[in-house]
Amino acid sequence: MSRRFGNKVRGTCGGSRFEGDGTLSFSGLLQLGFSTVIFLLAATAAKQWGLAPSLGKILLTLALYSLGNLIMLRLIREFGMSVSFSLSAVIQLVSVNVVALVFFGERVNALQAAGIVLAVAAVALITLGPYLQGR
Repeated sequence: MSRRFGNKVRGTCGGSRFEGDGTLSFSGLLQLGFSTVIFLLAATAAKQWGLAPSLGKILLTLALYSLGNLIMLRLIREFGMSVSFSLSAVIQLVSVNVVALVFFGERVNALQAAGIVLAVAAVALITLGPYLQGR
């Protein structure tokens, strides 16, 4: 049994028709997970470049971000922009902060931590709000 999130998506994009139900299937979750891993690797490469800049590190960073965005384009086409970007944003927000705090030893003050928690709550409400209201 798969859990689904999203809204009906119909319209035109650049002159071509697209149609999907905006729900995120197991396949979509796998793609989202894969894009998150790619974006985490890109963020880690960007941090490494920030610590010791080199051409190789910046090229790796650009390649990883490009690959992650190509996966996101597929998700947008299949599941809609709002579902794809909302879920991706909250997953990346949490995972990038975990990597920054745990692996790179970065610190945030109480106000910044509150902002991160509120950002996660905001995206969760935007994404899950219609379903929490029994839509």
